Amino acid sequence: MLKPDPFLISLVCTVILATLLPCHGAAVPIFQDLAIAVIAVMFFMQGARLSREAVVGGIVNWRLHLAILLCTFALFPLLGLGLHALFPHMLHPAVWLGILFLCCLPSTVQSSIAFTSIARGNVPAAVCAATTSNILGIFITPLLTGLVLERHGAASGHGGVVAIMLQLLLPFVLGQVLQPWLGKWAHRNKRLLSMTDRGSILIVVYTAFSEAVVQGLWHQMPLSQIGLIMLADSVLLALVLLITTLGSRVLGFPREDEIAIVFCGSKKTLASGVPMANVLFPAATVGLVVLPLMIFHQIQLFVCAVLARRYAHQAGRKADSASSRARGASSGI
Repeated sequence: MLKPDPFLISLVCTVILATLLPCHGAAVPIFQDLAIAVIAVMFFMQGARLSREAVVGGIVNWRLHLAILLCTFALFPLLGLGLHALFPHMLHPAVWLGILFLCCLPSTVQSSIAFTSIARGNVPAAVCAATTSNILGIFITPLLTGLVLERHGAASGHGGVVAIMLQLLLPFVLGQVLQPWLGKWAHRNKRLLSMTDRGSILIVVYTAFSEAVVQGLWHQMPLSQIGLIMLADSVLLALVLLITTLGSRVLGFPREDEIAIVFCGSKKTLASGVPMANVLFPAATVGLVVLPLMIFHQIQLFVCAVLARRYAHQAGRKADSASSRARGASSGI
């Protein structure tokens, strides 16, 4: 049985809280400033936790990392634009912004590595690829967002890059500078920092959805739209999983590398996506924009957990078969 993710439950509760008790009036600028501050601290600690070896490592297996980066920053946006071109009126315009923004985000780190490990794939490559994707995403995501959403009146790529650099990249770089002194402490307190990271995201989500609720979010978002968002997210994930699996085999990647490509190339980060949306989009639309990402995050966790177990089961059967053949050969000597 798959256990419910406590963080996803917390996100749902946060959305409910923002719906019933949204912040308004004088509390709004306080929460907006708090959201900026906690996200800056989160990226600072990410920089402090990340070893220099992880930042510069993984260059040797360049074909694998190039494949993952192309899936993350080229395949996803092209599929998102294709879905929008085919079904432009299926979703609320701000929700389509969210789908297209989702397609521009970097991969996750923790879940990509965890699922690659469960599936018995190339874990070192997954570590390097997911880390590289997140670092490059700080630059690439706002540029891609500006290009992809240009016709929708979203923030320009240049302005987005400046805001990302000031609010996210600068704290990350400062964390990296202080990593030799803070790194060991950060690793010893990994669980505590993980809780503070998630708390930071919850504050941003509460602030964003409070603004959206005040602007009439649930009057614009009937239950049928939630179902259509789930459908669009599911189709997007299914297409990427299919393309990454078949593409890896056609290009001749070994099974362990295929697993890393499938799990790193199909993920989208909620941890970095929510802060980036908070920087790139007007406050009134952030709640609608991050809704597809929150739903996609839950779907990718469930689907990839099932897929990882399937890969692991196949690997176990192959190992058992190879062991049986080895015993048979030794007994025949």
